[in-house]
Amino acid sequence: MTTDQPSRTWGAGDLRSVASERALAERWNKSLRTLQRWRSEGYGPAYIRIGGTVHYRFEDVLAFEDRQRRGGEED
Repeated sequence: MTTDQPSRTWGAGDLRSVASERALAERWNKSLRTLQRWRSEGYGPAYIRIGGTVHYRFEDVLAFEDRQRRGGEED
């Protein structure tokens, strides 16, 4: 089955993929307003603004998440 809808699934298979602001908010259980505030404060992953719409590259999100990691054992 084919669809014109982009996948909402996050996966490391294609590091060139991008996610919408809403998809990232859902991933982190944060509000859109929180992500907007973080961007204005210079916090959070790098983002891309295309035609007024904010997108996040998966690799930038993973890198940001890695930088936030605290405690636990290193592999």
